[in-house]
Amino acid sequence: MRHSGFLLVFFFSISTAFISTASAADPHIDLRIKVVDPHSAAVAGAQVSIYRKDEASPLQVRSTSGEGEAIFHLDNAAGLRAQVLAPGFAVAWSDVENASSSATLIKLQIALQMATAPETVVVTATRTPAPEQETASSVSLLSGAAIETMQPTSGADALRFLPGAVVNVAGQRGGLGSLFVRGGDSRYNKVLIDGVPATDPGGTFNASTVPLAETDRLEFLRGAQSTLYGSDAMTSVVQIFTRNGTTETPELRFGADGGTFGTAHGFASLAGAQSSFDYDLFADQFNTNGQGPNADYTNALQGGNVGVQLNQRVLFRLRARHSNSRTGVPGEWDFNGQRLLAPDIDQRARDNNFLASGELLISAPARWQHRLTGYEYNTRRLNEDDIPDRGCDNSLFIYTDCPFVATAHINRAGLLYQGDYTPRSWAQTTVGYEFEDENGRFYTKSVTLDSQNPPFIFIQYIPAVWLNHSAYVQQRLNWRRLSAIAGVRYVHHETFGNKAVPRVALTSLALKGKSFFSGTRLRFSYATGIKEPRFEEAFPSGSEIIPNFNLKAEENRAFETGFEQGFFGGKYQLSGVYFNNLFHNQINFVIVDPMTFTGQYQNINKSMAHGAELQLSGRLSSRFSLDGAYVYTSTEALTGASKDQPLLRRPKHSGNLLLTYLGSRWGANLGGTFVGRRPDSDFLGFNINHAAGYARVDLGGWYAITSRVTAYANAENALNAHYNEVVGYPALTANFRAGVRFRIGGE
Repeated sequence: MRHSGFLLVFFFSISTAFISTASAADPHIDLRIKVVDPHSAAVAGAQVSIYRKDEASPLQVRSTSGEGEAIFHLDNAAGLRAQVLAPGFAVAWSDVENASSSATLIKLQIALQMATAPETVVVTATRTPAPEQETASSVSLLSGAAIETMQPTSGADALRFLPGAVVNVAGQRGGLGSLFVRGGDSRYNKVLIDGVPATDPGGTFNASTVPLAETDRLEFLRGAQSTLYGSDAMTSVVQIFTRNGTTETPELRFGADGGTFGTAHGFASLAGAQSSFDYDLFADQFNTNGQGPNADYTNALQGGNVGVQLNQRVLFRLRARHSNSRTGVPGEWDFNGQRLLAPDIDQRARDNNFLASGELLISAPARWQHRLTGYEYNTRRLNEDDIPDRGCDNSLFIYTDCPFVATAHINRAGLLYQGDYTPRSWAQTTVGYEFEDENGRFYTKSVTLDSQNPPFIFIQYIPAVWLNHSAYVQQRLNWRRLSAIAGVRYVHHETFGNKAVPRVALTSLALKGKSFFSGTRLRFSYATGIKEPRFEEAFPSGSEIIPNFNLKAEENRAFETGFEQGFFGGKYQLSGVYFNNLFHNQINFVIVDPMTFTGQYQNINKSMAHGAELQLSGRLSSRFSLDGAYVYTSTEALTGASKDQPLLRRPKHSGNLLLTYLGSRWGANLGGTFVGRRPDSDFLGFNINHAAGYARVDLGGWYAITSRVTAYANAENALNAHYNEVVGYPALTANFRAGVRFRIGGE
């Protein structure tokens, strides 16, 4: 990571000063708070604040360790209360007077409760823990327990059942998985894994090759949020968090399952927490032959999450993940049931991904929390096709299957500082600075065969480097029934220069309601989203492509407004949101010389998308939840050759349903996704201009044979629907997996 040594030294100096300050305290009483979930398991990473009764200023703010504990040094323990904000749970308050105590030590245990979606604490909306209903944002959350019940093979198969997500996979497992949200492009989504940006510069991301083993939770935010997350967060942000070890006795978990189409899956993890140290080390291996020729897929994952509590106010955490996948690529061949081509029998793709982050969390001085994070994402990709089995002849203008090899080596490394200041229970200020080094190397070799002339061989190598800086500030205020958020990010990018990215949001509890109508909340937000160019667009990526080092950022002017209506004491929640996105400065290729087809990528396109989301969420009991949504989206290209036409692969009508039961002895879920007819293209001259609508239903469940042995099973596409998510690429038909997992140790 170039030019970052000074920043590393600077951050180290600051952290050392904070640690010294934190160690200098001379308290009289220790308050030890342990946070547990409804099953009495420790909850790590929860934010705990201590207040005097009838006072709005917190005395101290801490985050819980791997053992779920937060320790406070106080000179007076009289008249205290504690607030806990833990992602995935409801906000919890507890009086300290209820704790057991001695002369110098007070112990308190706070048990968290589940909540409906609007009352659930999330992180992604504000980059700090906050109840969703106070953020004026639409955020869906999948807990680790729900993911374990679903048993998705990748992030794509989890996202597709969340409100507002349209997932298009080009084929079967491992095929390019694209996410479309609120009419935006598939590159308009920011994806972070353990806080590390996992998208290529410019937003390219394959959701089908991201395993979810040992995931603590997945958060999915809809709407522009470049103010907090920078480039690519044009229409959504996806965050995946790895779970922490929390049991004093080390816990070994392992298991295996198998199923149709030659599928085999095995996994193992070792996790625990002892004193100031917690850990979770894991591995996962998935293999399948797939359905049809050249449809095999394999993915190996290794990872770890290790935390060290340096003292009561300073926590260091190191996270890392490595995955290596291989996918057969049969290409386009089955077009909505019409088999117009033979599958490609030899094309293949490989991904080798590594990401890591080191985070120092400092809870000092009082009311402040500082996060110093260094991160790196490194990906190496290979796509190759050796045999022109489907045709390649320049004389006959056939280019269906010409031999090629393409490699990409992309690295994103950065340093991030974020400070959160909470002077009152109703106010919080967040400030941050981020430096990022983005670099890539691309190699392409293609061979065009000719029955009348020698073959034409094209070889290209592209190096690319960007060094970028940004700073952001956000202010949150809660006053009586009104919550307000305002923020701005200032970006300096080596390609598009300087850019300010604002966001404002308001939400108000208009009516408190009673037992049946239990609260009516109104909300509004305005934001700007930005996306940097891809390396291939700015740098010379072909003999006929003129580089453009002055490309502007693609932008989204986004606003949304809506309501949230509670029913039956808040057990059910109905929400409706109208969204309006205006995308401009969109990058497209422009031919400059028609004789040689020489051209350049330029900011020439403009498009719009607007529509409505209607969502019903509820918690029928502490163990049974439902979440369903219908989304209407209208899109239109405002410039270019497709002016006045709807945008490709954005359905007008889509919907999602997820029912989940998580008991002590068994659990089950039912997931459904409906995607209506949508415009598409075969891009091969067959004049296919749409993909048919489809409905997919998945089932999952587990049963605890003993406290140490659990059997599980899941069925994907249980109704055996035949459909294309992307034209020409048939999706996997009904498939089934079943297995057993074991647990040794733990609590």
